Amino acid sequence: MPKPKIKLPEPSFETCLLKIISERKSHRKYRKEPLALNELSTVLWSSYGCIDEDCRRRTVPSAGATYPMEIFVFVRENGVIGLEPGIYYYDPLTHSIILIRSGDQNRKLYYACLNQKWVLEAPINIVITAVYERTTSWYGRRGFRYIYMEAGHIGQNIYLAATNLGLGTVAVGAFNDEQIKTIIGLNNKYLVLYVFPIGKI
Repeated sequence: MPKPKIKLPEPSFETCLLKIISERKSHRKYRKEPLALNELSTVLWSSYGCIDEDCRRRTVPSAGATYPMEIFVFVRENGVIGLEPGIYYYDPLTHSIILIRSGDQNRKLYYACLNQKWVLEAPINIVITAVYERTTSWYGRRGFRYIYMEAGHIGQNIYLAATNLGLGTVAVGAFNDEQIKTIIGLNNKYLVLYVFPIGKI
C-alpha cells in the first residue's frame, strides 16, 4: 500500500545572505533536542526545492536541467517533532516527504559511515544520491563531473540553511556506498554522494 505524503510547511524567506555565509562552519556536536518540522522543511527546500510551479527551476543549477539527485532523510527516534523514526524520501515537486522505511536507521547509517559518531548522534541525516543516467545519457562520462558539481551546490545550500536556522551540520564523505544503498533500498543506478548530519547546536 502506498505511503501517504507528508506535506511540509512553506519555508521562510527572511534572511541576510552575507551574514549567513560569514557564519557558515562545520559542527559535529549537537544538542539532544528534536528538530521542528518547519526546520526540516526549510533545509530540504533549500537543498533541492522547486522555485516555480512546474519545477523547471530548483534551488541549485543542474546541467541541462537533468536534475539527477534524489534526497533521503534519516530521522532518528524523537528526531523531528511529530514524525515517526525512519527513512523518508523528499519529493521536491510537492514539497513533501514519504516514509519508505520505518524505524530508527541511524545506527546502521553510523556503521556505514565508518563509525563517525556525529552521524549516530544527529536527530536527522540527509543523504544525497543521484540517478546518474539522467545526466550521463545526455553528456556521457562528463556527466559524472556535472553530478558531483550539483552535489556540491546542494551541500552548500544545506550548510547555509542550517546556519540560518541556528542548526549545525558537517559534510560527510567517508562511507561505504553499497551499505548505504542497501539500508535505503537503492539499486545500482544510484550513486551515494554525501551525508549531512544536522542538529541543534
